[in-house]
Parts: sequence; C-alpha cells; structure tokens
Amino acid sequence: MKYLVNIFKGLAIGVATLVPGVSGGTMAIVLGIYDDLLHAVGSFFKDWKKHTIFLAQLGIGGLLGVLLLSRLLEDVIGRYPFVMGFFFIGVILGGVPVLYKKSTEGKSDIRNLIFLIIGFAIVLLLSAEPEATTTLATMEGFKSVLFLFVAGLVIAVALVLPGISASFMLYVMGLYSVTLNAINTRNIPFLVPLAIGVGLGTLATTKAIEMLLQKYAAQSYMLILGFVLGSLKPVFPGIPKGYSAVASVAALVIGFLIIRWLSKKELA
Repeated sequence: MKYLVNIFKGLAIGVATLVPGVSGGTMAIVLGIYDDLLHAVGSFFKDWKKHTIFLAQLGIGGLLGVLLLSRLLEDVIGRYPFVMGFFFIGVILGGVPVLYKKSTEGKSDIRNLIFLIIGFAIVLLLSAEPEATTTLATMEGFKSVLFLFVAGLVIAVALVLPGISASFMLYVMGLYSVTLNAINTRNIPFLVPLAIGVGLGTLATTKAIEMLLQKYAAQSYMLILGFVLGSLKPVFPGIPKGYSAVASVAALVIGFLIIRWLSKKELA
C-alpha cells in the first residue's frame, strides 16, 4: 500500500511542478517526503536498491501528473493568457512571505540583501530575450542539444530547492510554452537532452544545495527571493481590459491564497 501512497505523492509533485511559481520541493515538504527525497538522491549509492524503488515510485507518479496536466495547461494558457498570467503572479507572490521569513531567520544581516539583488539581476538577465532562447531551443543541431542540457541543469536546481519551481525557471528562460508543447507532442529530440540535464543536475547538486541550506540558509533564501521577485516581470502578461480584468484579478487572488495555504501547511 505504501508504494501507492508514494505514487500519489509523486503525482501531486508532478502537477505542482508544471505550475510556474509552485515549487515541487515545497509540495514535497507539505507531503512529508522532502527529507527522504533529498537523502535518496544525495546518498543514492549507499543503499541503491531501496532508493531506486522509492525514487521510481515518485517518478512514476510525477510522470503521470505531468502527462495528465500538460495538455490542459497548454490549452488554458492559449485561451486565457491574461487570466493565467495573473494567476501565476498570484502564485509567485503567495510564496514571498515564507521565503522572506526563511531568509531572515536567525541573526539578521543587512549585507544579505546583496544576495537578493544578485538573484533579481540573474532572473532579469535570463529573461532578457525569451524569443532568442526559444529559437535556440527549438532549432536543430548541437547548439540546441547543448542549450537544452544546460537548461536542464538549471531546472534541476529549482527542482531540489523548496520555494522555487522548475516550471518557473522554464518560464523565466522563455521555455515554458515550448516545453509544454514538446511534452504534449512527444517531441523526443527536445525532451531527451533536457531530461538528461535535469537528471545529472539533480544528482550533482543535491548534496551541495543541502549543505548550503544548512550552513548559509539566510543567504540562500535571500537569493531565491531575488529569483522570485525578478520573475514577476517576465510573467506579467500586460494590462487586461473589460471582463478579462475582473477575471485576472480574481485569478491573482486565488493563486495567492492557494500558495499561502500550502506555505502554512509547510510551516505547520
């Protein structure tokens, strides 16, 4: 029965990962498996059989969640770009209070603000030319494969960190819509290098991220907060009019309240 529970938990994490601003790491914390997940990846070879079974169960659930939701999300974003854009903004803003609290726990240091500025600047640089990155990712050849592999490494960091989502990083890099489309159309040449980057990046960075969160928690979370605040610019869809404006404001409030509720569950 436990394997079914893990599959359903993986499904929830997979669904969460697809929504920009919703952290798969946060969802894992809410579900009570974040520490087990970090340990399984970071200490994989110490008990590879046990960890393989656990990760496979979560992986199956996560894959099901992605496949079930990706087409629906692509359709809804295409039909209601303003509403979904403001929903994502609400989701992002909903995670700000918990990240700020984590970044100011312990001894407060004004110098930590430089990490917020660095995170903010990195996101603005990554999102400066989303059309260019989309073109590079979808063209054929070695450059595209290499770029997707590197993008996978970046996404892996977001997967491991609580409070920042993999789909958020895709959105910032201008790869969110094209990745959703690749999943729905089973675009293997696109998905394989991205998946390899995510897999290797997760194995390579888990221990380092675990150490940073333990030793330099305030600085790490301030950097993440900078990422999150910087993401508001590329996510902003413009100013809606008429009925769309009312629906967009409602979507923003709903997105904010959902993440605040999840954040309170995480801290409980």
